[in-house]
Amino acid sequence: MSEAVAPESPFGVVPLEVLASMPGLDFVRGIFAGSLPQPPIMQTVEPFDCTAEPGHVILHSVPALRHYNPIGSVHGGYAAILLDSAMGLAVHSRCPQGSGYTTLEFKISFVKAMTEATGVVRTEGKTLSFGRRAATAEARITDSQGRLLAHATTTCLVFELT
Repeated sequence: MSEAVAPESPFGVVPLEVLASMPGLDFVRGIFAGSLPQPPIMQTVEPFDCTAEPGHVILHSVPALRHYNPIGSVHGGYAAILLDSAMGLAVHSRCPQGSGYTTLEFKISFVKAMTEATGVVRTEGKTLSFGRRAATAEARITDSQGRLLAHATTTCLVFELT
């Protein structure tokens, strides 16, 4: 009798040497295509239909009851994960091979509450500036009608990985 083998998880952490060996855009596209593991935090928001171009990423997600806070709406942390991820990946998509980034700060504005009835939300992140040491980006979450639900800005530190 053969043993059942559990499928490999699509989530994990990419080794630093793999990360450093790729241009940022290839890395982000690899995560979206499934040839590289998604960051474990993405298990909480389950993004789908993700695309990446230089300095620009789009991902979709569906808020659900499991994302609720004690007052009966989607927790702000759900939006924070989506916005921070979209901005960070937009910046990462501009990083040359051998470099990376980290978030120095970000600011979120919540415009309209999300509930499980909101349906699919679209998070779009765009790099505003990308320099040798710093980058800035913005992101927006909209519903299927194009209504703004939340938006954010970030400043990131750009650095060599090796």
